[in-house]
Amino acid sequence: MALYFVEYELRNKRDYPKLTEELESLGGVRVLNSYWCLNRESISAKVLRDHLMKFIDSDDALMVTEVTDWASVGTLSNPNEL
Repeated sequence: MALYFVEYELRNKRDYPKLTEELESLGGVRVLNSYWCLNRESISAKVLRDHLMKFIDSDDALMVTEVTDWASVGTLSNPNEL
């Protein structure tokens, strides 16, 4: 199982529910306002990015990063709880 951080910047239309509902359905937790964490099996960051692109507009930004180590303070959720 791999841990991924997903960060996004929704620019003009800002249709947050479409993306956040999909992140929640994948078992993701919000760590910061536009920063989520989720575990996925047998998937790459590129495949996850391509899937999530279906839930954003063409002028938005999205970054998916596979992580092995992190440190945080004051976050909304703890990635260790996944």
